Amino acid sequence: MNLTLVHDWLNQIGGAEDVLEHLVGFYPEAPVFTSMYAPGLMPPEYRDWDIRSTWMDRLPGIHTHHQRYLPLYPLAFDRLDLSAYDVVLSNKSGFCHGVHTGPETLHICYCLTPTRYIWELDGYLARENFGRVTRLAAQAVARLYHRWDFAAAQKVDHFIAISTEIRERIRRYYHRESSLIYPPVEAAERFTPSPTVDDYFLIVSRLIPYKRIDLAVEACTRLDLPLVVAGKGRDRERLEALAGPTVQFLGYVPDDDLPDLFARCRAFIFPGLEDFGIAPVQAQAAGRPVIAYKGGGALDTVIPGKTGAFFDQPTVDSLAATLRAFDASTYDPAAVREHAMQFDSEVFKRQMMDTVEREWARFSTKRDRA
Repeated sequence: MNLTLVHDWLNQIGGAEDVLEHLVGFYPEAPVFTSMYAPGLMPPEYRDWDIRSTWMDRLPGIHTHHQRYLPLYPLAFDRLDLSAYDVVLSNKSGFCHGVHTGPETLHICYCLTPTRYIWELDGYLARENFGRVTRLAAQAVARLYHRWDFAAAQKVDHFIAISTEIRERIRRYYHRESSLIYPPVEAAERFTPSPTVDDYFLIVSRLIPYKRIDLAVEACTRLDLPLVVAGKGRDRERLEALAGPTVQFLGYVPDDDLPDLFARCRAFIFPGLEDFGIAPVQAQAAGRPVIAYKGGGALDTVIPGKTGAFFDQPTVDSLAATLRAFDASTYDPAAVREHAMQFDSEVFKRQMMDTVEREWARFSTKRDRA
């Protein structure tokens, strides 16, 4: 089959780009269509890919300020005709599922989330420090594109969700059903349990408000518990002001040092509401239990009493209560790691490629009969 990949934009590295890198590895001959591409802001190996951008790539300042062009992305993808391909596999969190495909093309959408700027705008704006003019403009765009986004979703032949939370959003916003394939985590080879465990709780995260790291900082300060925070971000100064002497900020930690940091912690704390969440799976692959807010992707990745514990409310009191009752010695590192292996990248590869093959066989058979 003649397959192509579609991605929203390529000017930053995050979870969506990690998924894309795996997909390119599975289908190295497939071109990658995207709204715009900033080579200088992406890893050097991306320059070996067949990346094809739209007319938006020529807009002034888009590589560093792509949010200001929010109203134009639907137009760009709507005019991107990929009907010459047998299979379109879109890796979507924004608008790229809106590409044009004809009746001869199978469109599979790996949905990281239904477009937040359209369906969950208030929560998105609360996470970011946008000015009043930007907020008003975003609200106007959201109202304008509700119908477009819904209609674009109806043209997708098969949705794949990254978590049960996203599966429910696809059902709620797009009125579509979806299969479930968890995002890839480099669990098996990169992370292993440590023979010794140190006395600290751990957070590895970007330090931005919606991650709710403030809950962990305040709870550990209140209970006089040792907390190590790895990561950087604009919220660091505020978090340091909340922290007591038992909280240590490491700043940026190189990737090579993270496995040992995970493996030696008493437990990993995951206080935010996330669509999935890679770090909790990494901690479990290293044999360590997770204390997570009871919502979002953590409901898929943490098993209470076996691989971790939940706190019910996004408050300091709720997290503190769970920390008081938590006993890391009751968790078996081997069992915790075994659970994490179902999220390994090899599992993702097998499930994704099998799904594409199965859906293509079903689609082509139905097409040939018609």
